[in-house]
Amino acid sequence: MTITMDEPGTGGLGDVVRVLGEWQHDGAPVQLHPGDVGWFWRLGAERTARATRTWSRGGEVLAVGLLDGAELLRLAFAPEVVRDEELARRVAEDAAAPERGVLPEGKVYVEAPTGALIRDVLVKEGWEIGEPWTPLRLGLAAPVPDPGVRVEVAGPEQAGEWAAVLRASFDGSTFGEERWHAMAAGAPYADGRCLIVRDERGEAVAVVMAWSAGPGRPGLIEPMGVHPAHRGRGYGRAITAAAARALRELGSSTVDVCTPSSNVAAVATYRSAGLERLPERRDVYRNAP
Repeated sequence: MTITMDEPGTGGLGDVVRVLGEWQHDGAPVQLHPGDVGWFWRLGAERTARATRTWSRGGEVLAVGLLDGAELLRLAFAPEVVRDEELARRVAEDAAAPERGVLPEGKVYVEAPTGALIRDVLVKEGWEIGEPWTPLRLGLAAPVPDPGVRVEVAGPEQAGEWAAVLRASFDGSTFGEERWHAMAAGAPYADGRCLIVRDERGEAVAVVMAWSAGPGRPGLIEPMGVHPAHRGRGYGRAITAAAARALRELGSSTVDVCTPSSNVAAVATYRSAGLERLPERRDVYRNAP
């Protein structure tokens, strides 16, 4: 049967989130997660729909892509077709041809799970290996130690505070309260927890978004930030532990996160919260002609 590529539209995003959740499994490589779509939803449902692609065969969705920026396609595959040659070649062809409306001309990137055949296909076509990223994971079968700080679940009343801490945590961030509300309106948010850590004076010092993919499946941290004025005091470790505890309460089997390997401070923070490093992964990219 022919493989077709589609855009789901706003009405189809719920189904995309559902299948992405079903594809998350313990022991499998980290790949595009419902939480990644949930975080992108801060830009609104219409932009999220325009940035989403699905590849189907016989009416069954086999792969999902998210254009996380104009130059990066992030992919997830149903577990049984990670090495499917026909699917890998079709997705690679769509990603490589600007006229198909996936990636533009010039330098572009594809992020695929480790072991996915599409990586091999693209490299054979002349794509190059990119910079390393470090996935980290913590199993949640055992209770997570108390983070030892004041933790709150953020709702609409705390949206401004949460947004301000996150914006301060990342250079160049424009995240504002209106984007928090857009994120909270998305389908994935119903299975997530938005958390704030406060210091002894009650000031918001660190924030995190923890996304569940459903009971018994890996959860995701995206994003996590500590206000620059409060770094070096263990708040990064504490907010990570708080996210892990929240995901365990939601029934998640693990908590996952992925960060550039060059961000040694972030890797150290996650390690301090008990997450273990997994083998590095790398995007593939096509240089501009």
